[in-house]
Amino acid sequence: MLRFGPETGPVVVVALPLFEEANRTRAFAVTILRALAERGIAGALPDLPGQGESLLPTHQTDLAKLRTGFAAAVASLAPPIFTLAIRSGALLDTDAAVTARTHLSPMTGADLRRELIRARQASARESGEPFDPASLDTATAPVELAGNRVSPTLLAQLSDATPSPEQTRTVRLATEAKPADVKLPGSPLWRRAEPDNDPAFAQAVADDIAQWIATCAA
Repeated sequence: MLRFGPETGPVVVVALPLFEEANRTRAFAVTILRALAERGIAGALPDLPGQGESLLPTHQTDLAKLRTGFAAAVASLAPPIFTLAIRSGALLDTDAAVTARTHLSPMTGADLRRELIRARQASARESGEPFDPASLDTATAPVELAGNRVSPTLLAQLSDATPSPEQTRTVRLATEAKPADVKLPGSPLWRRAEPDNDPAFAQAVADDIAQWIATCAA
C-alpha cells in the first residue's frame, strides 16, 4: 500500500478500477493523492488481491476477495477515512467502514461485464475466432476477456453488483450524460490504449474531495 501526506488527520483510500483500467488510471490516482497531500490530507493506494503487486493471480480473485481486501486496507488506517473509487472501483468499497465515499464515473457490475464481453467480441471478429457470450454462463474455468483471465465466479458476481449509495458523492466528467453531484472537465483516461495522466483533472478531483471532506467534518 502506497501512503501519502501526513500521518494524522483524514485519509483518502483509492479503489482503482478492475483489470486494464487499473493500469490506465494508476498514475492519475497517484497524482490525485499527491495533490491531496499538498492540501494536508493523507492518502493510501492499496494493491488488492489479484491487482498490482499482489501475488494472487488475476483469475483467482473474485468480488468477495477484492471487497474484503479493500475493507482490510481501510481497517489498518486510523479514521476518519474517505474513499475515492474510480469506475468499477466503486464496486469494491462497499464493505469498508468509512466516513464518506467519492465515486468517480462509477459503473455497475453489469456495465463492466458488458464492456468485457464487447471487447472479447471485437477481438474475436479480428481474429476470426468464434465466441459465444452465452458460454460465459456455463464456464467452469477462467475465461479470457479483454486481455485478462477472469474467473467464472467473478463474472457471475458482476451481474448484480452495484456501488454503495451510502454517504456517496458522485463525480463525473462534464461529457458524461449520467447524473452526478458534480461534473468536471477532464479526459476519460480509462478509455485510452495506454496508461496516461491528466494533471489538471487530477487537481480538480482533489479540490472536490477536499471540499467534500470539509463538508463532512462540518
